[in-house]
Amino acid sequence: MDTNTYLSNAEISAFDNLYQQYQANPDSVDPAWRKFFEGFEFSRSSYSGESQAAEPQKTSEAQPTSKVQVVEEAAPAKFQKEVSVLNLIGAYRQRGHLFANTNPVRPRRQHDSPIELSNFDLGEADMDTVFQAGMRMGIGPATLRQIVDHLRQTYCGSIGVEYKFVRSRDAIEWLEGRMEGCRNTPIFTPDQRLQMLRKINEAVAFENFLQTKFVGQKRFSLEGNESIIPAMDTIVERGAELGVQEFVIGMAHRGRLNVLASILGKTYRDIFTEFEGKAFSLDGFSGDVKYHLGFSSDKEARNGRRVHLSLTPNPSHLEAVNPVVEGISRAKIEHRYDGDANHLVPILIHGDASIAGQGIIYEVLQMSQLRGYGTGGTVHLVINNQVGFTTDYIDGRSSTYCTDVAKTTLSPVFHVNADDIEAVVYVTQLALEFRQQFKRDVFVDILGYRRHGHNEADEPRFTQPTLYKAIADHPNPLEVYSKEVIESGRLQADQVQSVETEFKQFLNDRFEESLQQTNANVTSFLEGEWSGIRLALPEDFDESPETGVTRETLHRLTDRICDLPEDLPLFPKIRKLYADRHKMVHETDRIDWGMAETLAYATMLDEGKPVRLSGQDVARATFSHRHAVVAAEDDTKYTPLNHLSKEQAPFSVYNSLLSEYGVLGFEFGYAFATSFGLTIWEAQFGDFANGAQIIIDQFISCAETKWQRMNGLTLLLPHGLEGQGPEHSSARIERFLELCADYNIQVVNSTTPANLFHVLRRQLERDFRKPLIIFTPKSLLRHPKCVSSLSEFEEGNTFREVIDDETVSDPEAVTKVLLCSGKIFYELAARKEEQGHNETAVVRVEQLYPLPEVALNALKERYPNVERWIWVQEEPENMGPLAYLKRKSKRIPFPLYMIARRESSSPATGFAKLHAIEQKDIIDKAFGP
Repeated sequence: MDTNTYLSNAEISAFDNLYQQYQANPDSVDPAWRKFFEGFEFSRSSYSGESQAAEPQKTSEAQPTSKVQVVEEAAPAKFQKEVSVLNLIGAYRQRGHLFANTNPVRPRRQHDSPIELSNFDLGEADMDTVFQAGMRMGIGPATLRQIVDHLRQTYCGSIGVEYKFVRSRDAIEWLEGRMEGCRNTPIFTPDQRLQMLRKINEAVAFENFLQTKFVGQKRFSLEGNESIIPAMDTIVERGAELGVQEFVIGMAHRGRLNVLASILGKTYRDIFTEFEGKAFSLDGFSGDVKYHLGFSSDKEARNGRRVHLSLTPNPSHLEAVNPVVEGISRAKIEHRYDGDANHLVPILIHGDASIAGQGIIYEVLQMSQLRGYGTGGTVHLVINNQVGFTTDYIDGRSSTYCTDVAKTTLSPVFHVNADDIEAVVYVTQLALEFRQQFKRDVFVDILGYRRHGHNEADEPRFTQPTLYKAIADHPNPLEVYSKEVIESGRLQADQVQSVETEFKQFLNDRFEESLQQTNANVTSFLEGEWSGIRLALPEDFDESPETGVTRETLHRLTDRICDLPEDLPLFPKIRKLYADRHKMVHETDRIDWGMAETLAYATMLDEGKPVRLSGQDVARATFSHRHAVVAAEDDTKYTPLNHLSKEQAPFSVYNSLLSEYGVLGFEFGYAFATSFGLTIWEAQFGDFANGAQIIIDQFISCAETKWQRMNGLTLLLPHGLEGQGPEHSSARIERFLELCADYNIQVVNSTTPANLFHVLRRQLERDFRKPLIIFTPKSLLRHPKCVSSLSEFEEGNTFREVIDDETVSDPEAVTKVLLCSGKIFYELAARKEEQGHNETAVVRVEQLYPLPEVALNALKERYPNVERWIWVQEEPENMGPLAYLKRKSKRIPFPLYMIARRESSSPATGFAKLHAIEQKDIIDKAFGP
C-alpha cells in the first residue's frame, strides 16, 4: 500500500479508512502514520479527559446536552481539522515551489490557487491550536502557526523543490526528512562560511579582473551566477567525504573559464596567456577558443582525499557534450571502478534556455536508467540567466520551468536563488547526497541573471531594457553575501576584507607572469589509459599492419562460438544458423559477412581486448545477419561471444533506445575513455547517421585537431542502392569525405568479409587511434559471391586498401580499368564475366580516406597500357565519392573519367523498375565504348 497517496489527497474517507486500519492492527500502517494516530488518540483522550472520568448526571430530555456528548460530537470536527492541516502540509510539499523566493532580480510569475488557509477550511482562529499533523513533518504536535512557519521556511524561502512526482516512497521520505529536518536552512560553521566566502570572492574577482584587463574580449561571463562556484566546490568536498574519487564534468561556454580556474585548478597564468592570444606550441594542433577547451586535474580535498576532476572539451553546440560525458563516465565506471558508480559522478552544467530547448537533454535522460547506458545518476546544475542569447524565458519554453524535462525520469528538482550562497551550497550538497543514495539524476536550478549580454561585446538593453535596468542596480553575489555575514556577525569585516585583498594581489601577480610566457600550454592526453598510444604520422597510412591469426585460433574460437547450450530451448533456425557457421570454417571454406564480423570480435576478445557494440537492434542486426545475442523460447538471452574462455575480455552488446544523436555521442565518449578496446556504433540504416550529424561534425571528425583528443570509435553504416527508395539507400559517403583532412578519420567501403575482419582488428592493432567509418552492405550480406576463404583470415594477411582484379591473367592486355567502391563491384564483375571483357579490369578501392596512394601507384605500374581509368559509382553525380576524388585528382597517378547517376536532390528513386533501368545504364556505360 502506498501510504504517500494520503499526503497529497488526504480526503476524510481515505484518512478514516487508514485510521480504521490502524485501530484494527497498528502494525499494518506506516510507522509515521502509526505515531501520528497514537498522538491523535492521546490528544482526543486529553481533550475529553475530565468529563469522561466524572460520574454521569441524570438529566431529563429538556436538560442541555452533557459535556461528554459535546466531546463525542467535537471529535469528528477535530478529526476534520487534522485532515485539513495534513492537506495544507501536502499543498506546501506539492506546490510550495511556485511561491518560493527564488528570483533575485524580478518578481515571480503569478500562479493560480495560492496556498491560503481559507482554501483548507482553516483560519486565524486555528493558528494557536495544537495539531498532531505536525508529527508528519517530524516536529511533533505543534500549533498551526508553528506548522505554517515551518512549511514556509522549508518550501517557500530561497529554495523551491519539486519532488512529489517521484514514485519511490523511500526517496520521498528521505527528501522530506532531510529538508524539513532543517527547514531547508542549514547552520554552517564559521570555517564553512569562510570557505564559501573565499570561493564566491574568487568567482566574482576573476570575472571583474578579466573585464578590466581584457576589455571587449569574449569570455562568456559567469556574472550573476557566480554562486555555482561555491556549489561546485562543495560537491567536490562532500563527494570526497562520501567516497567519490572522480567527477566528469560537461558544460557549455558560459562560466567555463571560471570553473576551470576556481574548481579544476587551471592556472590563472595559463588562462591570461590564452587571452593574450599566444599560440599553442604543438604542430598540427589548430586549437579551439579558450572557453571550449577541456582540462583535467587531481585535487586534494580538505579531508586529505584526492579527487580527479575532468572537464570535457566541447563545441559551441549547446548541450552536445552531455552524452559524451555520460559515455566517458560509463567507460570509467566499468573499467576503472569495477562497475561501482559510487566512485564516479557525472556533472552536467546547463543553461536555462538550452536545457529547455535542446532535444539532446531528453535523449540523455532517457538513457540514464537503461542497462547499457546508465551511470548511476547525474548531478545537473543549471546556470539560469533567465535570457537565452536575446530571447526572454517567456518566449523560450512552454513549460513552467526550464527543468521540466526532468520529470520524464522522475528526477527531483531544486530551484534556488543564486543570491543566497548558503542556500545554493546546501541544496547542491543535498542533490549530490540524493544521487549517491538513490543512483538517479537530480537537478539544481540556480536562478540568477546575466550581467552582460550574451557576450561581453553585446548590448542587452536593446532587447531587455527593464530587466537590465534592474540588473544594473543589483549588487553582485559577493556584495550580497559579505553584507549578510558581517551584519549577522557570522564573519568579521576584517576577515572579509582580507579575503578580497589577498586574492586581488594574487591575480595581479599571475597576470604579470603571463606577460613573460611565450606560448600557451597544451594539456597532454597521452597519459594513464592512453599511455602507449602515440600521434599518427602520414607514413602510417601507406600500408596496414598484419592482422591475421592462426588457423588453430580460428577453429578453436569457432567451436566455442557455435557451441550453443543444449538445454536452451532455442528457435530451430538459430541452431541451424550457428551450425552453418561452424561448417563455413570447418567444411565449406566460404565465410560470409556475419561470421567474419563475429570472428573479428572473437579474436579481439580472446586477446583481452574488450568490444562494445550498440545501436538500434544491433543484437540481432537490422538485416538479421549478426545474431550476437540469441533468445530462447522462454526469453532467456545467450551471448555466444561471452563464452569463449574464462580469461577473455567482455563483449557488450546493447540495443539502444531510438536515438542517434544521444547514443552516438555516448559511444564517442565511451571510446574517448577506452583506448584499449573497440567501441562500435551501428546505424539501423546508414542515412540515420544524419540524425547525429552534430556529433560527427563537432566531435568525431575534429576532436584531435581542436583538442588533441584521439578517439577510436567505429561507425557501421549500411549503404547501397538496391531499389528500396530514397531513405535507407545512401549513408551519405560524400558528407564524410567532405570532412576528411589531416588524416583525421578513416573511411572504408569494404566488399569482402575478410577485409571487414582485418579492418576491425586494425583499429586496435595500431598504436594510434583514429575514428573508423565503415559503409557496410545490405544485399551483400547473403550474396553468394560475397564470401571469403579461411586462408584470408590467417597470419600474414592484412586489410587491403585496394583489391585488384584477380581474374586478369595478362595485365598488359588491359586497356580499361574500372575503379569502384562497394556493392556495385559485384554487378560490374558479373557483367565482365558474362560478356568476356578481358580488356577490362574491375578494381575495388576499399579505403577512400586516407587515399591509398601507394596502392594506386602500384596499380598504374601493373597496367601499363591502360587508355582509360574510369571511376564508376551507383550514387548520383553530386553524391558518393566522385566530388572527393576530383578534389584529390592531383594525388591520383592517372586521370579519372567518371560514370554515375545524373545529379539529383534525392539519393535514390522510390520506384524499383526505374532503379533497375538506371543501374543497367551505369553498367552499360562502364563497358561501352
